[in-house]
Amino acid sequence: MSKIDQLSPLALAFMGDAVHTAFVREEVLKGNLNKINNYHNLAKKFCNAKKQQETLEKLQPILSDDEKDIVRKARNCKSKHSAKNFDEETYKKSTAFEALVGYLYLNNKKDRLKEILMLSIQENEVKDEN
Repeated sequence: MSKIDQLSPLALAFMGDAVHTAFVREEVLKGNLNKINNYHNLAKKFCNAKKQQETLEKLQPILSDDEKDIVRKARNCKSKHSAKNFDEETYKKSTAFEALVGYLYLNNKKDRLKEILMLSIQENEVKDEN
């Protein structure tokens, strides 16, 4: 068993949050040139619990058994943190999405990670609407 396999779902979510945020920010910067506040507003459309929950729900049919296991463990994990702007179920599913991203990243599953991350921004292009 590797050290990565011994990490808690919340540790995976900690990593996944950073990876997802960095990915979204990079995609935002690839769009139109903007003021920094516009970049932030575009990125936060995707880096929030509700959007991550929606993405996870869309991913459910295409997840492998291992991925489903990571998601289930993370969703059921007890956390001392709570969502500030969302209900507990949304927060748990968001954490599960982040854990999945962290798991893929730390296990160097680059192609699958990119597929999941691209799906997380697919519906709304990460471009300025002005």
